[in-house]
Amino acid sequence: MSGLVHAIFASTVFVVAYLLIATERFNKTLIALAGATLMFFLPPINSDEVFYARDTGINWDVLFLLLGMMIIVSVVKQTGAFEYVAIWSAKRAKGSPLRILILLMVVTALGTAVLDNVTTVLLIAPVTLLVCDRLAMNPAPFLVIEALTANIAGAATLVGDPTSIIIGTGAHLSFIEFSANMAPAVLLVLVGLVAILPRLYPGFFVADPERIADVMALDEKEAIRDRKLLLQCVAVLGLVFAAFVLHQVIHMEPSLIAMAGAGILIVVSGMEREFYLSSVEWETLLFFAGLFIMVGALVKTGVISNLANHASHIAGGDAWRATILILTVSFTVGSFINNVPYAAAMTPIVGQFASTIPGHDSNGVLWWALLLGTVLGGNLTAIGASANVVAVGIAKRTGHPVSFWDFTKRGAVVTAMSFVLSLGYLWLRYFALA
Repeated sequence: MSGLVHAIFASTVFVVAYLLIATERFNKTLIALAGATLMFFLPPINSDEVFYARDTGINWDVLFLLLGMMIIVSVVKQTGAFEYVAIWSAKRAKGSPLRILILLMVVTALGTAVLDNVTTVLLIAPVTLLVCDRLAMNPAPFLVIEALTANIAGAATLVGDPTSIIIGTGAHLSFIEFSANMAPAVLLVLVGLVAILPRLYPGFFVADPERIADVMALDEKEAIRDRKLLLQCVAVLGLVFAAFVLHQVIHMEPSLIAMAGAGILIVVSGMEREFYLSSVEWETLLFFAGLFIMVGALVKTGVISNLANHASHIAGGDAWRATILILTVSFTVGSFINNVPYAAAMTPIVGQFASTIPGHDSNGVLWWALLLGTVLGGNLTAIGASANVVAVGIAKRTGHPVSFWDFTKRGAVVTAMSFVLSLGYLWLRYFALA
């Protein structure tokens, strides 16, 4: 088969798989793995490309980062720490579901500043489930908003999102330079998200007064079941978080840090397998594997790079037009395919493209446009960002499934708001005030 036929085949498989996932009539993990299997029939796709290639194969760093943090969460869950935080949060918010959600959003955003967004969602989800259980509320809207918050906040620092790490390191951006340019935009979008919360779920944030009274009467200190294990978890988590922030200095990938932390906790706790694996979402991990293979085939056959190259010609050498183009394409494409492989494909393209655009410090502004579009664009669909997949998986596991279209209905509003604010920020900072 020629290169064109390969690209058509890969595109067809991906589009069909995506549509089947969107219909929700079939198990999404099964569809992702079936799509990945069909990609194996492409001559360019072999075991090296699937298992060892960084840009076109399974992203093992993401999978093992998820696995490691899922194990850590499983161990921490046994201490009662999540119940403590849940009760504390509910009491500080006076039992108001909206104030509780805003408080959890703040915790999520701050956590994502030093952790990646997926890890933060994994840590905040047990707290959310417990709060909602106490208030007899559906946790799905909370989990969805927290995933959206984590995705937005993930653009604030170099380690906040896998795509931030990919693009930031590819552009040779320092931690301080990255945050100085991205944090103001992130704060602006987060304020916008808080402002539209009541419109996203109208009439939802109302709880039974009796339930609220019961929560206010609880003593959070009584929730701690194993203080010794809690101290061990705090110590290990402290080391893990510090290593995440310093991972470039210590030359250790976040995935290895997470697995090392998980291994240490398993050993020091002496916990049985059924407990330290209780929060591992195996189906989510398999879904990611299949998704990575399918998108990797699009990268290998040149589908993504060709789309990006065609788009770059439209800019015609104008910095503002190029900024709009990259932001729009990234918001659009990053919404429909997982943004991690997209970031890997676009980083070298933007690096070359930026050098051809004169004036307005175009190299810098195009990187910020790519980052905002890629990270925030993932909020549109349930598979657009890793944190979305994890949050939806947790909701389904607890008996409160979030449909693809229900997520997209809310995600579209948040994405549109994020696009407008991002475009305004880029224009004001890098063009109007430059």
